[in-house]
Amino acid sequence: MEGHLEDLACGAVRYASSLPGVAYCDARAETRSGTQVLVENGRIDHVRDVSDSGLGVRILDGGRVWRFVSVSSPESADEVKSAIDCAGLGARSGEGEEPHAGKEASAATTSCASIVLRDISPRTARITRRVAKSPDPDSIMSLGLECSKAISGMPHITNSVTAPQFETVSKYFTSSEGADILEEYTDTTVSMTATATADNVRSGGRITRTVDSTVGGRGGLEAVDGESHSRALYVASKASELAAAGTAKHMADADVVMNPNFVALLVHEILGHPSEADRVMGREMAWAGGAWWSGMTGGKVASESLNVFDDPTAPGSLGWYDYDDEGVKSSRTQLIKRGVLQGHMQSRETAAAYGAEPTGNMRAAGYGFMPVIRMACTCIEPGDHAVDEMIWDIRDGYAIYDMKIPSIDMNRYNWSISCQYARKITGGELAETVRDVVVSGTAPGLFRSVSACGKDFEVTPITNCGKGDPMQSLAMGNGGPSIRGKATVGSI
Repeated sequence: MEGHLEDLACGAVRYASSLPGVAYCDARAETRSGTQVLVENGRIDHVRDVSDSGLGVRILDGGRVWRFVSVSSPESADEVKSAIDCAGLGARSGEGEEPHAGKEASAATTSCASIVLRDISPRTARITRRVAKSPDPDSIMSLGLECSKAISGMPHITNSVTAPQFETVSKYFTSSEGADILEEYTDTTVSMTATATADNVRSGGRITRTVDSTVGGRGGLEAVDGESHSRALYVASKASELAAAGTAKHMADADVVMNPNFVALLVHEILGHPSEADRVMGREMAWAGGAWWSGMTGGKVASESLNVFDDPTAPGSLGWYDYDDEGVKSSRTQLIKRGVLQGHMQSRETAAAYGAEPTGNMRAAGYGFMPVIRMACTCIEPGDHAVDEMIWDIRDGYAIYDMKIPSIDMNRYNWSISCQYARKITGGELAETVRDVVVSGTAPGLFRSVSACGKDFEVTPITNCGKGDPMQSLAMGNGGPSIRGKATVGSI
């Protein structure tokens, strides 16, 4: 990061702290650069180089109101001061003026009856996550073309889309308490989609089906090497297979074994989001923002087989970081232990309200947003069961594979998630593949039915989780092992 931006962040904190009534303030300076490529059917559709830089300043005014301002590509301290004045603080000191013409500046205000922040020790740190193989536009384009070729070469494929990208981020955080933190990292991912069309004897016509997947994580090309090509072949072969497959017979309270990729989305929707303390407290209700287990900390919410954690220190995950966006050191948080709800992901503000410790989960999608509580890498802990063993115990049920589309109620109680495909389990053995499958249930019903967790633990990259108003899209990891439980299964 340019020292100029760090200097402006420090100057913003000094200026805001000098204004009457300011109880606390912090500033985040960020630069982002990278390349996004889209390849369709072996041809490059576009290559987009992306770069952005700016400064966001969060100010606690009078202990009751959060004020937030951001400036894109600031050039001077006066420009940043003008943005702060725009939030209503400078007007009290008689120095308010409009933001400079031609520059992007924004301001926002949120308020509560009283805001108290949990005390932390301000940190000084410089963290740069080195990559083993640095990505660049040429290598990313080659990767996209290679995956597209692998998909298109499989039988019945009518369309292939690959979207490789990388982004290098530099974030600097400083606060009126003395924090001085710089963290730098690179994310590399490849999303891919395969569409196949084939004669389907079960339907008596031709069927088109699509399978998609994303690989990658925090790191350079090493985050996708090896896995990208094999995953391209996988989505192509599954799309081809599903175009000829039948549908699932509806089964209520079915015995199911869910694979790690499907479990990742399940964890995200009905374990991760309702564990964010702002949602538990009812303070962030946008986008299914409630939590059915509010007030149940210390109570039994699942079987003893279920253990859940969030861990920003998990290497390689898209949610891997050392410090969150209010300067709290990251650490693993136990959310559920042997079926008992242990606690939630906390900001400094919610931690003070709960009498808990902040967990290092406050994150923003960029300098232009206020941070909110976000899961980092929320997962179900692995167990000691082999997947074959879990299937062997089922006389009549389904094996569920790979995430697709979720539908969740406001309190994350009722859920319905489609999967890429499923396989019938008959007499303890895998049978035919079925398409257009939807799995549904209630959160407590599923959690209490979990009877086994596998050894096959995986973390899946989630590249576009939305939360907040205005919406913030953020990357993270979610995962777990295969799990066995009960749910309703059917086809669309």
